[in-house]
Amino acid sequence: MTLPTVTPQDIRLALLLRREIALLDVRHEAQFATGHPLFAANMAFDRIVLEAAIRLPCKDVPIVLYDDGEGLVAAAADQLRALGYSSIGTLGGGLQAWRAAGYEIFQDVNSYAKAFGELVEARRHTPSLGADEVAQLIAEKANIAILDVRRFDEYATMNIPGSVSVPGAELVLRAGLAAPDPDTTIIVNCAGRTRSIIGTQSLINAGLPNKVRALRNGTIGWTLAQHDLEHGAARRGGIGPFEGAKDNARDVAYSAGVRHIGARELAALQGETHRTLYRFDVREAEEYAGGHLAGFRHYAGGQLVQEIDMAAPVRGARIVLTDDRSIRAEMTASWLAQMGWEVYVLDGGYDGPLEIGPPAVVPKVDPAHRYRRPYEGTDVQEQAMQAYLDWEYGLVAQLRRDDTHGFYVI
Repeated sequence: MTLPTVTPQDIRLALLLRREIALLDVRHEAQFATGHPLFAANMAFDRIVLEAAIRLPCKDVPIVLYDDGEGLVAAAADQLRALGYSSIGTLGGGLQAWRAAGYEIFQDVNSYAKAFGELVEARRHTPSLGADEVAQLIAEKANIAILDVRRFDEYATMNIPGSVSVPGAELVLRAGLAAPDPDTTIIVNCAGRTRSIIGTQSLINAGLPNKVRALRNGTIGWTLAQHDLEHGAARRGGIGPFEGAKDNARDVAYSAGVRHIGARELAALQGETHRTLYRFDVREAEEYAGGHLAGFRHYAGGQLVQEIDMAAPVRGARIVLTDDRSIRAEMTASWLAQMGWEVYVLDGGYDGPLEIGPPAVVPKVDPAHRYRRPYEGTDVQEQAMQAYLDWEYGLVAQLRRDDTHGFYVI
């Protein structure tokens, strides 16, 4: 069956008007990372059966497939049709047509979240400290707390000496216990830049009384400065919000245009079956396994912000977040709203029956086809690390040239 052809201009129109569109790159992840449109999402042709149901919940969502001349689109379309998807087109001329139209090509993965993080730093002048400055504070036994906002498995692989694992959206919920003394300087780090920028700015936006700084360039910058990393750490930050954190988080969400809904409004959104609706529980995996609302997929808040293209490949879709303590949902929603999403926070629901069980896990990508991030593991070459940082620093200018993002920063 011949697929309808979609032009680069059609895709740009849909993005600017915020119509729903799933622009899917059906190459393997390693190829996708070499270059793609800003809002493209990777769904390799041989993983569609594994991923489509969870990542494309609406069967009549407009889907546009492309490759870069490898001839993968027809097979991908056949699989999607077999799964019941009804609105499938192809980017005429593939990625080469996008280039020929003069539109921007973005490298790496999670590109638009990383670009957004750079925009946040540029607009808010998010404060940071260099690796040598932080190393000196550690040596002087200064009054500091270093909070690592990556996933715990990343933290356990390598971390800044003395740091504590407080993943992403957990920061506002746990900062009061991690640094009960308001004179303690909190230093937020990730592997590179994005999550530390967003984490630092989250604490500032939420009104934490402490001085907060990002570790500039994260563990990459630490390594390039020839400082040693710790391995195998297991320190986790406990729950203890600072005074006013809950109300402040809600104010931040409102400032970003986030709306709160209850069960009736959620049912109404679910009833609009012609629209894509993503429902995410942004708590920790252990909390989710202990009891969660039916129909909500687990995606820890801080990782959701960085990996939103993976979690929600349909640009223009709606997102509902839930969290029994509200703070994590509020802060996560505030960032997604600034990234141009129509996002809601669900109030309540945890006093009724809950489903028990671990999160659904999408099978991992075959290592042969996986893109090796320049900020993971302990054997990455320094040249690759520096090239990655240089790329990130150029993302704000690239966003400006692309001009489809619709981001704003409160």
